[in-house]
Amino acid sequence: MDLIPRALRLLLDKDMIGFAGLWAEDGVMEFPFAPPGWPARVEGRAAIEDYLRDYPKMLDIQGFPKQVVHQSTDPDVLIAEFDAEGVVVATGKPYRASYIAVITTRDGEIVHYRDYWNPLLAQEIA
Repeated sequence: MDLIPRALRLLLDKDMIGFAGLWAEDGVMEFPFAPPGWPARVEGRAAIEDYLRDYPKMLDIQGFPKQVVHQSTDPDVLIAEFDAEGVVVATGKPYRASYIAVITTRDGEIVHYRDYWNPLLAQEIA
C-alpha cells in the first residue's frame, strides 16, 4: 500500500521519469473523461513517460492535502482518492483538483491506471 504515497512523493519532487517508472513496460493509463484533444489512453511505460514529461511545466503541484487509499477485494487493485493543490504555471493561478484512480498492479508495478478527474480543469491548464 506504499505505492500511492511513493507516487505522490515523486509528483511533488517533479520526478516524472521516476513516476512513469512505477508502470510496467506494458502498463496503461486511461482517462475515461478525457476532453477533446487530450488522450483517453496511453499505452506502455515509454509512452507514459513521454506523456508526463512536461507535466511540471503546466502544473506546479505543491501538496496533496487529502490522500485516502482503499484496498479492493482483489489484492492487486487499489482505489486512491486524493486532492492536489498547487499553481497553474502559465497563469500563476491556484490549482486544486480532486482525483479518484483505480490502480491495478502486478509484481509491484502499475499495469493499469484509470484516472477519473474533472475534464473542465483542462481549460485552466491548457
